[in-house]
Amino acid sequence: METTQPTTAFLPSALGLTLDDWVRWAEANGQPKFRARQIVEWLYQKRVTSFDDMTNLSRDLRDRLKRQFVPGLLPVVRAAGSNDTTRKFLFRLDDGRLIETVRIPANANFDGDRSGRITLCVSSQVGCAYACKFCASGLAGFTRNLEVGEIVGQVMSVEHETGESIRNIVFMGMGEPLANLTRLTKALEILNSDWGMNIGARHMTVSTSGLAPQIEKLAAIPRQIRLAISLHGATDKVRDQIMPVNKKYPIDRLFEALDTWGRHKKQMITFEYILIEGVNDSLEDAAELALRAKKLHAKVNLIPYNTVEGLQWKRPEKDQQEAFLAILSNANITATLRREKGHDIDAACGQLRLQEETAEGIIEKAV
Repeated sequence: METTQPTTAFLPSALGLTLDDWVRWAEANGQPKFRARQIVEWLYQKRVTSFDDMTNLSRDLRDRLKRQFVPGLLPVVRAAGSNDTTRKFLFRLDDGRLIETVRIPANANFDGDRSGRITLCVSSQVGCAYACKFCASGLAGFTRNLEVGEIVGQVMSVEHETGESIRNIVFMGMGEPLANLTRLTKALEILNSDWGMNIGARHMTVSTSGLAPQIEKLAAIPRQIRLAISLHGATDKVRDQIMPVNKKYPIDRLFEALDTWGRHKKQMITFEYILIEGVNDSLEDAAELALRAKKLHAKVNLIPYNTVEGLQWKRPEKDQQEAFLAILSNANITATLRREKGHDIDAACGQLRLQEETAEGIIEKAV
């Protein structure tokens, strides 16, 4: 079940509506249907940031849009640059909440892709309710789901700030994407459709900690998006220790859902596996992971643990990382050992934090 969303008095984002939504809006406002096409063309092809710039619409219609919507770009509070050219953007939402979005340079290896494109790591919630024991995002708990326009707005805003075209997206930022499934699905439609941002479905990856029923629902959606599982343990014993979601959806239930996914989608599933010293990095763990991956013909991204202030976990030594990888490779599993991007600016996997703004400045609630 998705978490409830508080109501607000803020105007909705124009980036949160699909073409069908705009058709219904046009009809409700006494406008012909073709106005909907004109509006989405201004938003996604011409990328205007003001309704006043929609010059083939009447003044009355533009004024009506201004009364009912905001254009949708998110204000940048702070942008931090890493030595490896990763950039982390801190965006302010209408209610004052803050979220983080990360631009990751080429060869990030989220799905084995080494084509050189830029990847954008997008958030789906403010905070996270799933409290994985190694992750900064859930340390301060959950605040709310992001609206559709706030999800799409991250992509549009980074493009506006950098002047780059984003063609590769991973939903691996703050939050559990499948706990916000309804809004995520609508955002995927806007990002993927030719009338929208026209990003290929195969260039969008949704990551989940293992919400089995939602995986099955997402599998039924006819878009060939990719799926990544934040597995981090190939047995219930390990996942129970570090991932509370496993108590509700144990390994066997998760893999039932992944079988369903495989019947609907053509892409390989990716297992994200953060290597934590003394927890899940033994050669026995590697052998169990190899069996799990082989069953689904899945590929594995190994991620040495990224330091989070306030948590006691450590990454294994490099020799142990390589030995773990060798077990997978010898079992003919497609596996990579990721060298993290953005570690020096706390933008690497597991390091994004829930932040709030106070009169004295920005505070990190996880600290």
